[in-house]
Amino acid sequence: MAAIDEPFASGDSFIHTVDPRIRLLCAVMLTVPAALFTNMDQACAALAVGFILVSAARLPIGLVVKRLAVVNLFVLFLWLFVPFSLPGEAAFTAGPLAITREGIGLAALISVKSNAVVLGLMALMGTIPLRDLGPALQQLRVPDKLCHILLFTYRYIFVIHQEYLTMRRAMAARGFRPKTNRHTYRSYAWLVGMLLIKSWDRAERVYGAMRCRGFRDRFYSLTTFTSASKDYLFLALCLAAVIGMESLDVIRSHFS
Repeated sequence: MAAIDEPFASGDSFIHTVDPRIRLLCAVMLTVPAALFTNMDQACAALAVGFILVSAARLPIGLVVKRLAVVNLFVLFLWLFVPFSLPGEAAFTAGPLAITREGIGLAALISVKSNAVVLGLMALMGTIPLRDLGPALQQLRVPDKLCHILLFTYRYIFVIHQEYLTMRRAMAARGFRPKTNRHTYRSYAWLVGMLLIKSWDRAERVYGAMRCRGFRDRFYSLTTFTSASKDYLFLALCLAAVIGMESLDVIRSHFS
């Protein structure tokens, strides 16, 4: 069975000691508004809060940079299209193509918000061990089915990845070398199809095994959480940060 990767869950920082339920509430409270911000001042403030949280959690810098690199790889594709597709004042022209200031601004805004959200989630949700995540979600009255989807996705994504690596090694052992031809595309299509079939088969077997052990669509846990004054203080600080970021838009509109 593949090991669960929880690189941020072990630590002795202040954030690691905060009640997991409070951390989940703060994660939602900080990241949802950050994703909806429409001006750069708010987005930069959210990014600063994200860096503060990561520093407070004392997360390994190398792993943080690696996670951000993956996110920004996807954001990079936006920079290839948004500056050219959004109408507005042209900042640069290259033949028939024009890069607009509005497009650059929107791409930059999305980039900053994406990094802010990921940093916040790494510091607040990434520091919660999987064994505590399920009970914390249930105690916050999150629907059981949503809890199951989140937990099983996180638990078995590593198993599916191991299945993928096994099939890739089998292809390489049979002399497969990827090229830009029909055989390669067909082989990758078969790889994806077999991965889906194996995932479905494993899901059926796991569900059957759980039913045999008395599973009745709910996880029962003996884990209990207690909130202390420091937890409520952390919640108040996060709430103050959200209010401060929201007020930036009011201040900006008042003085503009």
